[in-house]
Parts: sequence; C-alpha cells; structure tokens
Amino acid sequence: MNPEGVPLQGRGYEGYPGYPGQPRYPGQPTVVQSTIVNIVTEPPKDHIIWSLCCFVYSNPFCLGLVALIYSIKSRDRKMVGDLEGARHYGGTARTFNIVSSILIGIVILSFIIVINVGR
Repeated sequence: MNPEGVPLQGRGYEGYPGYPGQPRYPGQPTVVQSTIVNIVTEPPKDHIIWSLCCFVYSNPFCLGLVALIYSIKSRDRKMVGDLEGARHYGGTARTFNIVSSILIGIVILSFIIVINVGR
C-alpha cells in the first residue's frame, strides 16, 4: 500500500488476474514480495604467517621485518573494524613478502648455479 492507504494498481496487465503482482480477486491489495540478499565479504588477509617466515628465514634488506610490521598493522585495523585500512596494509605486506621471497629465491638459485659451475 502506498502512504495514502490506497492499494497500488498494476500497469498494463489489469485484465489478467493471474499475472504476478496482480490481485487474484478484485478489491484485494497487491502484495509485493522482495528478496534481500546479504553478500558476506571475506575478511581481508593480513599474511602474518608468510611475513613471519620471511622475517625468520629470509630477511634480505629487512623486507621481512617491514612485511611483518604491515601484517601486524593490518591485523590491528581488522580488529578495530576498519576493513578498508586492513585491506590496504595487508596488500602492502603481501607486496613486501613477494619481493622478499623473489630475492631470496634468486639468491638461492644463483648459489646453486655457482656451486655446480665451480665443480
């Protein structure tokens, strides 16, 4: 019903009483059904475990420490409820973790190549 208390009438299909949204019996108000969809977003990732591994095992140029700091900041933002800030800090921590992992991979690969070429 609209605010004035008068039932709403459909447009264009008044002659078809079985059409969805139309009253089956004259004089009855039209019932409008609605569906509410709750989209649950997954919480932002803080990459704390990856940051700890980069800090402990492979810490070139202190990138593991920087990644760990950003991971902790991301977790703090998530606890406060600032999901956008947590996403930002988590993404920065992920970037530092990727750079740290790539650098340590290059170092290990070059070390293996140097050892095998020297034989």
